[in-house]
Amino acid sequence: MAKAISTLDWCIVRLGEDHNWWVSETSDPVRWDVDGLSIVDPRQLAHLIELVDPLRDYGFDQDIFEAAFIRFRIDKDLGNGKVRLKRVKESLFDSEEKLFVLADVLDEENGPYADLLDHLTRCRVKLLNDLFAFEAKLSVDEVEDEIREDQNSHFIQGKAVHTFEELTSILDYMPAGYDTDEEAPAKGAEDEEDDDLPELDEAEEEKLKNDESLKWDEDEEGEKDPDAPEGDKKKEKVKGAGDDDDDDDLGDDDDEDEDDDEDDDDDDEDEDEKPKKKTKGKR
Repeated sequence: MAKAISTLDWCIVRLGEDHNWWVSETSDPVRWDVDGLSIVDPRQLAHLIELVDPLRDYGFDQDIFEAAFIRFRIDKDLGNGKVRLKRVKESLFDSEEKLFVLADVLDEENGPYADLLDHLTRCRVKLLNDLFAFEAKLSVDEVEDEIREDQNSHFIQGKAVHTFEELTSILDYMPAGYDTDEEAPAKGAEDEEDDDLPELDEAEEEKLKNDESLKWDEDEEGEKDPDAPEGDKKKEKVKGAGDDDDDDDLGDDDDEDEDDDEDDDDDDEDEDEKPKKKTKGKR
């Protein structure tokens, strides 16, 4: 009699104190050990899909991501924070259902999930080396060693690493001394204004500088050129002095006219004061 082979058709998950979902029972207890076995919920899956999107320009393969997970949908709410999930065949990127996904970790060294971790790390390293001018380019081994060191500290404390945290540690990885906000620096108002202006070459800029029609009238009339030749400055000074002399001459003429008027008045007064001669009448 042939021995029946169990398959993973369903699983029961529970909500942990850390607000993550963990597997508590499966239809295939022989191959799947539920101790520390985590599962990604629909909200976390949506976030992961957003994080891998920028990696498409750096060789991200969607098929590797799809192959690394077993998909489930909610079958029944069991109460007390437990839910029964049923296995389905849906695309992680195209499905409209709210899917839970379980990492295929049966072969932790060479399985599809292990391939995904390596693939994401390589894509992330390419992205960072492209965005930042590091003194020495990042290597895959360097990133893996740093992430593994953090995970080992969790194991020492007796804490299981959730699948979502393991993936985001790669997708959000930044070297020490760098900030994630630096990946996409926001444009300032000045940069936006500069984007609206056309770019000019040196010849066009020089032509605009020498264009007399673009100068302000006040600059031409009121302001003196500090770089003007010394001879021009002297001419302006002489001209200013000449204007002052003309004003003085006008003032002298006015004084002379006033003196003449005073002399005429004095003569009239003298004539009135002289005694008139008596005229002899005829006898």
